[in-house]
Formats: sequence, structure tokens, C-alpha cells
Amino acid sequence: MLTREQLKAVRKIQIRTSHLVSDVFAGQYHSVFKGRGMEFAEVRLYQPGDDVRTIDWNVTARTGVPHVKRFAEERELTVMLLVDASASTYFGSVRLLKSALAAELAALFAFSAITNNDKVGLVIFTDRLELALPPRKGTRHVLRVIREVLSIRPAGTRTDVAAALEHLEKVTKRRSVVFVLSDFLDPGCKRALAVAARRHDVIAVVLDDPREADLPPVGLVELEDAESGERYVADTGSAAVREAFAGAAAAARTARDRMLRSADVDAIVVDTARPYTQALLRFFRMRERRQ
Repeated sequence: MLTREQLKAVRKIQIRTSHLVSDVFAGQYHSVFKGRGMEFAEVRLYQPGDDVRTIDWNVTARTGVPHVKRFAEERELTVMLLVDASASTYFGSVRLLKSALAAELAALFAFSAITNNDKVGLVIFTDRLELALPPRKGTRHVLRVIREVLSIRPAGTRTDVAAALEHLEKVTKRRSVVFVLSDFLDPGCKRALAVAARRHDVIAVVLDDPREADLPPVGLVELEDAESGERYVADTGSAAVREAFAGAAAAARTARDRMLRSADVDAIVVDTARPYTQALLRFFRMRERRQ
């Protein structure tokens, strides 16, 4: 049962993302994510300018009048949202927790999908499968997706992207558009991403927070790794300590980005400190140029 605050959060996300879908993203989504191909629609009389390669010679021979085949895009897609609920996503130093950012983005992708008559499914994971909803259409289903992402109380704390992708392979019969929303603190997921990308259109939505890249000079602080529980004390008043932390963080992000590229997965990097609209628009433009 959702609390009153969670219900308000669901409603707020619905209003905000529905507005963005109708004003900005629905058309971009439709142009970037294509259906499974072209399917036969009808045969009609040949008209000047029609491509001669579409002539239906059987019907033309039978009627004595040139006819052409007309095809239509087989539009319907399945969109799968794989949402990381590990302990590290319950962190945010500016506007939002990474988990809240993931919920809003999941809603945006889901509303864009149903606006284009596509199905939406959900997998919430940590180091285990926390929840799975099969793909369906409709606003009621999307609202349930948002509610589940906001209200999940995960049993696991660590991240296992590979296990979530392996579950996806077991339950999906057709090619899907797969958004993996995670901070990708799982160095062992490269192979699973590469395998999934050979069958599906996989997009990594990378959740970042600026405090994970640098430390403020506030003296001695105790830091805790959210996933392992390991604690250590850092002297943030030391410039050398801050520089070492920033260098290690930059190296980790570079390795993560290299891993995603080598797995042949497109990435959208979003930050809890900044609106995500520009990052999404850059992604859509990049995909349009590629097509």
C-alpha cells in the first residue's frame, strides 16, 4: 500500500512526464525506435510514380491491369525497463536521489511507449530479481510501473546487471527496446550487455551524482560504501586526498564508458544535479543521424 507521499510522487511524475512526452519526446521516440519491419497491407492499382519493384505480377497477370503491393510499418514494439534498486541508487546530493531520477525516467520512457501503442514491461533488480511485470499497454499499467519503482523495498543491496539481463532473455520471445537504468557499479556486466545487444536494442541510462566525482573540503568525514557496507575515514581537508578521490572517480567513469562502448550499447548519462532533457535530446539526435 502506497503512502500519501508516494501517491503524491506518482501523480507529480505522471503530470511532469506526460507533459514532456506530449510536447517533446513522443515524436522523437517514434522516429528513433522502429518496428520489426514492413508488413503487407494491400494491393492497389498501379499509379504513375510507383516503384516498379512493388508490382504484384500475379495480380497483374490475373487482371490484365498493373497492380502494386503496399506495405506498412509493423510499428508495435515491446519496451522493457530494467531498473537498478541497489543500495547505491538511494543516494543524491543535489536535487534528487538516483532512485527518484530512475523512476521519473522510467515513467517518461513508458508514457512515450504507450503513446505510440507499444507495450511496456518492468524488471527491478539488485543482486537478485526483485520484481518483474510482463509487458502490457495502457495508462493504468504505466502508473503501476511507476508505483512499483517508487515503492520497492529491495531485499538485496548490491548490483547484478547480468542476472537481470539473463532473466530478460528467458522471458522475452521477440526483439525489444531495453532501457537499463543503473549507476553500473557492476564491472562484470560487459559480456551480458554485449549478448543482450545482439538480440535487443539496449540503451544504458547511467545515473550519476556530482558528489561521487569530487569531495568538498569539510575536514574529517566517515564514508560508507552503500553496497558493501565498508566504512573508512577521509581527511577531505587535504588537497591530496580530494585530488586522489577525483582521479579515482574519473578513472572509474572512463572505464565504465569504455565498457559500454565495447559492449555495443548506447548510453545516456544523466545527473541528479541537472535536468535530463538535454541528455535525452542529444541521444535522440545521435540516433536519428545514425539512421
